[in-house]
Amino acid sequence: MPRFFMENMEKEPGESLFITGQDAVHIAKSLRMKAGENLTVCGGLGYDMLCEITALSEGTVELRVTEKVVTQSEPSVSVTLYQGLPKGDKLELIIEKTIELGVSEIIPVLMQRSVSRPDSKSAAKKHERYCKQALSAAKQCGRGIIPAVGEMISFSTMLSRLNRHGAVIFFYECGGNPLSQAVEKIRAEGIDDIAIVIGPEGGFDIAEAEALKGAGAFTATLGKRILRTETAPIAAVAAIMYATGNMD
Repeated sequence: MPRFFMENMEKEPGESLFITGQDAVHIAKSLRMKAGENLTVCGGLGYDMLCEITALSEGTVELRVTEKVVTQSEPSVSVTLYQGLPKGDKLELIIEKTIELGVSEIIPVLMQRSVSRPDSKSAAKKHERYCKQALSAAKQCGRGIIPAVGEMISFSTMLSRLNRHGAVIFFYECGGNPLSQAVEKIRAEGIDDIAIVIGPEGGFDIAEAEALKGAGAFTATLGKRILRTETAPIAAVAAIMYATGNMD
């Protein structure tokens, strides 16, 4: 069933709602849907609204809510990915795949060894594209929210934010503790807000690694092999989702 997002929207069965703009055009012209057909609207508040199309006009689709159900696709843990800014289009792959796996937020971080260093104008243009990609990925995999893609921040800004999370896992290419140890702690303490930190192509500068350790981050490894910057976050999110029972 086609799925559309309307942020901060919650309606009860029998109530009407309206889809406008590009989504309305997509429903009418690309999907060629008609009155009487059904689609799902996700309001981002933990519920899916199953709807019947009651009318279509130029740029507007009118719907009637037939059923409201709790979203089943969101994981029990919130994972924020702090991703060392990679070069080229690697971040697009990271956004798409980690959203499919269940990440809640992705924040690009300009690190010492980041090759790509866009200016503010270029960064803003890319951020707009990344947000659109996040929406597309969320629709495709049936997410209950649109995971946020933050604007690029500095390493020092990231450090100042880490204490917001219940646990911080720093994946270090120079080695660390088994990820299973971090997951055991997360499960034992009932932590449901996890941050993971991944370096760019050149890895972490030694000073960055020491700063993360000093901030209380758990230093972990993803095995004996050094993974590429676009592979590591995908592997990390998948491993955490599996270990916390979110891939059962």
